[in-house]
Amino acid sequence: MDKNTTIAFVLIGAILIIWLFLNTPEQEKQTPGTSDTTKVIDQKPEELPKTQSEEKTRQRQQNTTVEDSSLGRFSNAFTDTGRIITVETDLAIYEISTRGANFHKIYLKKFNNWYSTEDNSNNFYKKSVQLINYSLENAYNISFVSTEGKAINTSTLNFKTTSQSKLTVSGNDSLIINFRMELNTSGAIEKKYIFNAGSYLIGSEITFEDFNGIITDNVYDISWESGLRSVERNSVNEAGFSSADVYYGDEKVVVDAPGDGEKITKDFNGKVDWLAVRNKYFTAIMIPSDPSQVEGAYIEGQTFPTKSLGLREIYNVHLVMPFSGNKLEKRSVSIYVGPVDYDLLKEINTNLTALVDFGTFFGLKFIVRPIAEYLLLPLFKFLNDFIPNYGFVIIVFSLIIKIIVYPLTRKSFQSMKKMQLLQPKITELKEKFKDDPQAINKETMKLYSTYGVNPAGGCLPILLQMPIFIALWGLFQAAIELRQQPFIFWINDLSVPDVIFDLGFKLPLFGVREISGLALLMGITTFVQQKMSIKDPKQQALVYMMPVMLTILFMTFPSGLNLYYFMFNLFSIAQQYYINQKKDNVELVPVDPSKRKKGFMQRLTEAAEQQSKQQQRNRK
Repeated sequence: MDKNTTIAFVLIGAILIIWLFLNTPEQEKQTPGTSDTTKVIDQKPEELPKTQSEEKTRQRQQNTTVEDSSLGRFSNAFTDTGRIITVETDLAIYEISTRGANFHKIYLKKFNNWYSTEDNSNNFYKKSVQLINYSLENAYNISFVSTEGKAINTSTLNFKTTSQSKLTVSGNDSLIINFRMELNTSGAIEKKYIFNAGSYLIGSEITFEDFNGIITDNVYDISWESGLRSVERNSVNEAGFSSADVYYGDEKVVVDAPGDGEKITKDFNGKVDWLAVRNKYFTAIMIPSDPSQVEGAYIEGQTFPTKSLGLREIYNVHLVMPFSGNKLEKRSVSIYVGPVDYDLLKEINTNLTALVDFGTFFGLKFIVRPIAEYLLLPLFKFLNDFIPNYGFVIIVFSLIIKIIVYPLTRKSFQSMKKMQLLQPKITELKEKFKDDPQAINKETMKLYSTYGVNPAGGCLPILLQMPIFIALWGLFQAAIELRQQPFIFWINDLSVPDVIFDLGFKLPLFGVREISGLALLMGITTFVQQKMSIKDPKQQALVYMMPVMLTILFMTFPSGLNLYYFMFNLFSIAQQYYINQKKDNVELVPVDPSKRKKGFMQRLTEAAEQQSKQQQRNRK
């Protein structure tokens, strides 16, 4: 979760808690918070300088003494150049270098980069996102320590292939390419790739021939050491969603580099189902065919600034594989390089859907995720089957959610209305027992019990809605379905803020520079809604403070998220108007004592009586 989202959750949570206290008999004052924003970068992406790449190896490699710069028996295979083999499928274009037999570039044909223009509409190389940091040259390599004491990484070795330079596969077809590296003595490594025209999943098979006595420690690493290239306009926001993830111990573990530039390293011993690097919308995953045969995993990550692109997070991930010393030793690993799309990942393996982050809030992930995964996301996709424009999908979606939570909203209103009707009686009690706070408390509790009023009744329905709203927040923050999807008027991308004006400077404390039109509309409708629902003079500060704070916070959020809350507010205003017209529906009627339940209010009353008796005994 990025910094802005965390700040927003904390502040909105603080506002909610304060609002809840203000709607109980005891009033508290609100404390405003502050916000930060992300940096928006307008320059086109550039490749990271090679000097930023520190070649990573396992700890055993770092402890190895290398007497000279040669590669021992691997010296004949060393090369500093490579031929590019291009494979084009229906979904992607893969460039594989014979230097290392690794991925040089990967273009996803169905996803455009943020700076593409209409002039590039027929040129996938210019318009499509390209995910590989090719200057780092380490996307899918093999590394190990040789028995000569040399740290070997296949990214520097020459692999030969009989394949043509340009290949195309389409329809239901598949394509196999073999790369082979032979030592000057006996021994060879072969990497085989299997491409399917209609899938982002690539099959791979790594074979060692006659390598007994060549690899020490009986282990080797299959590594992805170049992370993923930043492909969004706001690279700082994108970095906030970047991480290395591993499915270990039947759960996803996230390794997130700290923002201070310090390196983070994590070791995992034993079965690993998959290992991934990701940014906001895309991921590269290594999936071993037999997780039980994996000895573990190793992850390194670091955040650092670049000259013109804001922040970058680079993760090096390693699958640690056993080496048995057989004459022919094969390992199969599937590679997925594509969008973080729930349905696509589920088709491959159900536990891969853990990569889709629906967010969490104060430890509520176990509630939030099922709501997002099994209710909100299916509903969202279902609506899109009938409504092609995602902006209108969000409008209908917000109406449906409003209808779903209406019973809770109505219950909250009724409870708050009863509290308002009860206020004159409470005022009389305060006047009658103005010198005895305990008596006021005791009689107030009795009053609540008599009329069946729960002072927290207006708050609890709102709290019950919170998991839904948090799930919606996570869904709209990272839904790839909204990426580069236009709506109407000035809203041309629902996944980024809809900027209508650039101030030319940052607002003090908040750091906001660009003004979002939908954030303004959301703030205005929030003010109208608060004005309609809050009548207590002691709470009038909320009427003005909450809309202003939320407007500033939402300035940097995706326009799809702001559109949802704007429409939700509009429907709430209409609902509030309807409820306000039905004033005679809420009456303050004493509850029949025989039908009263010993619930929350009676327990409060009994507690107040016990406290009063205890104080009387203390006075004696």
